[in-house]
Amino acid sequence: MIYTITVNPSIDYVLQLENLNTGEVNRTSSDVKLPGGKGINVSRILKALDIDSTALGFVGGATGSMFEELLAQHELKTAFTKVQEDTRINVKINATAQNEETEINGAGPSISADERQTFMNHLLGIGEGDIVIMAGSLCKNLDAKFYLDIAQTIQQQGAEFVIDTTGQALLDTLPLHPLVVKPNHHELADLFNVTFNNEQEIVTYARKLLDQGAKHALVSMAGDGALLVTKDKAYKANAPKGTVINSVGAGDSMIAGFAGTFMETKDPIESFHMGAACGSATAFSQDIAVKTKIDEVYQEISITEL
Repeated sequence: MIYTITVNPSIDYVLQLENLNTGEVNRTSSDVKLPGGKGINVSRILKALDIDSTALGFVGGATGSMFEELLAQHELKTAFTKVQEDTRINVKINATAQNEETEINGAGPSISADERQTFMNHLLGIGEGDIVIMAGSLCKNLDAKFYLDIAQTIQQQGAEFVIDTTGQALLDTLPLHPLVVKPNHHELADLFNVTFNNEQEIVTYARKLLDQGAKHALVSMAGDGALLVTKDKAYKANAPKGTVINSVGAGDSMIAGFAGTFMETKDPIESFHMGAACGSATAFSQDIAVKTKIDEVYQEISITEL
């Protein structure tokens, strides 16, 4: 089983209007409410690939109930930890005439010590053969070591884990040997306080993540494709042709494609191919990509060894 962890999920309230005029009353042309969260995006892609997953995280209050109702439409397996405070709402405003997108993200609930322990207890049934994917921001009173605590628990029980975060929170988990880490090239440069001039330099610094314990490193490079760095080799996936409609969820989709395929095949190159296809397919879609789009984009991607 693959388990996805979205510590701080959200209802994403997406508003469309022609112009956003601050300080005035604005009226929308359309709006939609979506279940948001990076781990949720991962589970949705796995569902599209017909791979089972269980979504974990914290939900609470009336907004938490609405979040679960919205998520039920996607027929995902869930095992959320109920909390006292409300699940957050993120507002995303698309001003079409201005070609601007404005986001206002809620902080999310505070998690009590008992709620935190209840969540950790949910992890005790996870073991050898399972993969746990941690993605997204933390609730406001959970410190950066929360992901590390999860990773330590997972490792002790014999399961693999994937972490999609940045900075010190990522570096802290590397000695525990995550199955894959996925910084983009800007985040990778920031980790080591450097500037990249070519792909070989990106590979060199991605390999430093492996030297510190990661098993595989995926580095997304937007319109320049993506890289997979293993202990001995490096590979590049080209960026397929298409119009980028929605970059939100593309990185989550790449992780889902890689982890889901790796669980089934143990083949990092094929996993990279599918991950790149899922990421680009979502970028070319209004929402998280569907299987037909993933299959279409998969045919346009080639993997070359550097």
